[in-house]
Amino acid sequence: MKLKHLILSLALVFPFSLSAQEIALQLYSLRNEMKVDPVKYHKMIAEWGISALEGGGNYGMSEAEYQKLLKDNKLRIVGVGADYNKLKSDPAGIVSEAKKYGAKYATCYWIPHAEGPITMDEIKAATELFNKTGEMLAKEGITLTYHPHGYEFAQTGSGSPMDYMLQNAKNFQFNMDVYWVKMGGGDPLAIMKKYPGKFPQLHLKDRKIGTPGSPDGRGDVETNVVLGTGDIDIAGLIQEAKKQGTKYLVIEDESSRSVAQIPQSIAFIQSQLKK
Repeated sequence: MKLKHLILSLALVFPFSLSAQEIALQLYSLRNEMKVDPVKYHKMIAEWGISALEGGGNYGMSEAEYQKLLKDNKLRIVGVGADYNKLKSDPAGIVSEAKKYGAKYATCYWIPHAEGPITMDEIKAATELFNKTGEMLAKEGITLTYHPHGYEFAQTGSGSPMDYMLQNAKNFQFNMDVYWVKMGGGDPLAIMKKYPGKFPQLHLKDRKIGTPGSPDGRGDVETNVVLGTGDIDIAGLIQEAKKQGTKYLVIEDESSRSVAQIPQSIAFIQSQLKK
């Protein structure tokens, strides 16, 4: 009976971490709110039942103050950013940032390039950099991931730049933002099925029905809608994530309605994880 009570208590404290997939939140979703009251919104995240965060930065607090805020709300940073230029000049700094929080993932969110689609030469250079630095980070227990942003899907005679990167990623993996893949003309579920095991993280973000695509990684953030209500097969992606053992299902809602929408998106993911 005591064991039963213990299990029940753990389920109440950690409601989203009992399956292989854990629901996480990209703190960029609350970028405007955090400027106003980071204490309030970190507490709110905990009340939503989320403990895993992608973030970095202390919101004006000292290191000790921010670490205490995380601890007080049973929150932890599981992924930090890995700026492209910093990967070139100071990968050790990225390792240090990740280790400060105990994060096991570092994500590059953008490859610098001229406005518009990226060229194959630029994607080849990025792939070489990610393989090189990914090997260095792996020795420190950190997985480097790349976050596609929609500019990687211009078709060439031998496929798209995204195909090249997926086929040649040896020492890094992917944090696929399904919204931006869709915006760029890619099919996130088909990509996941074609390249299984390369997606330890997914950025789950749904797109308002009727939204036009974009080849340059730009778009109207107000087209981010509650998961399961847009034109992306979020349910199918969650089921594939379960098959492949994707670790983090990361909610990123860039819209001005994120505070209202995130709890609804959490409920949708949880309903799919139970299937």
